[in-house]
Amino acid sequence: MSSSLFSPLTLRGVAFANRIMVAPMCQYSAVDGTVGDWHLMHLGQFAISGAGLVMVEATGVEAIGRITPDCVGLYSDQNEAALDRVIRFCRDHGDAKYGIQLGHAGRKGSTVAPWWGGGPIEPDQGPWAPPAPSAVPYLPNWETPVALDDLGLARVRQAFVDAAKRARRIGFELVELHMAHGYLLHQFLSPLSNRRNDAYGGNLDGRMRFPLEVFEAVRAVWPRERPLIIRVSATDWADGGWDLEQTITFAGEIKAIGCDAIHVTSGGLVQDQKIEVGPGYQTHFAAEIRRRVEIPTIAVGQITEAVQAETIVKTGQADMVAMARGLLYDPRWVWKAAAALGAEATFPPQYARANPAMRGQPFVKR
Repeated sequence: MSSSLFSPLTLRGVAFANRIMVAPMCQYSAVDGTVGDWHLMHLGQFAISGAGLVMVEATGVEAIGRITPDCVGLYSDQNEAALDRVIRFCRDHGDAKYGIQLGHAGRKGSTVAPWWGGGPIEPDQGPWAPPAPSAVPYLPNWETPVALDDLGLARVRQAFVDAAKRARRIGFELVELHMAHGYLLHQFLSPLSNRRNDAYGGNLDGRMRFPLEVFEAVRAVWPRERPLIIRVSATDWADGGWDLEQTITFAGEIKAIGCDAIHVTSGGLVQDQKIEVGPGYQTHFAAEIRRRVEIPTIAVGQITEAVQAETIVKTGQADMVAMARGLLYDPRWVWKAAAALGAEATFPPQYARANPAMRGQPFVKR
């Protein structure tokens, strides 16, 4: 029986060899937004992993849009040149397609890396004033963000556009706009963080306005033949917050202006969220959005087993699965899943003899 997980998927003019995405994973290892050899190694291992799509981590569209000073950015020529080097290296050695997640941390920015505590940057260590929809801090002891005025909104919108142009020059096949996990565009969507009383706040139409404007502006400069997708939190897991019904309305609106798929996650906006965690705990959100909006979805969240991933795709719960920690722990997961499902995965020729299907076959040196 053929594997659904290892069947090809086409979005716009881009064909992915299978339905496995290496999810965006923050590495907190850049300097002034510029990637280095860590990223060459990190992304390079996934270039030969057999995954159909490899994503670059959350990438700040402006310096104050980064989560930490160590996060990747795409707002300078130096950022662009270094990332171009890494992606060229990956293409030279693997056959995956490559995407980048563009985002803005908003009120969750100006923090230190998780292994240093993850809290706000100390006053003598160069913090910045994070922008947000409203002057509502993430936590009581965090910096009160600066509510974006009209000039600030225009600046952020243009920063997304400029970063997308840089991504286009690098040659990424796909861009994902980060509208999840409590970062800036999610902050506009949720009534828990958006307290504005102008056209960008209030009811659902107002709260959706800025994320939709950003998407439309990026779609206008992103090549028509390449997919533009979003990552969205389907729920805040908190009373009075963003929820699945609002997500479905938003998904319909963004589909109408050219969104090609929705990467469905949840949470991240508030600390008092009450998440019901378990294997595949977010998959039903992806399935419901896919069914009601009729848009391709990507499922993520404790997807660890080959049969589990196969079932998600085969039963129509999602069109693709994204993996993060599971692939960090086992970068050879795709090869093992293919063997378990009786499918084929791509091996670089240098590693071909490791493929169980090649056992007993002569090695031909060319």
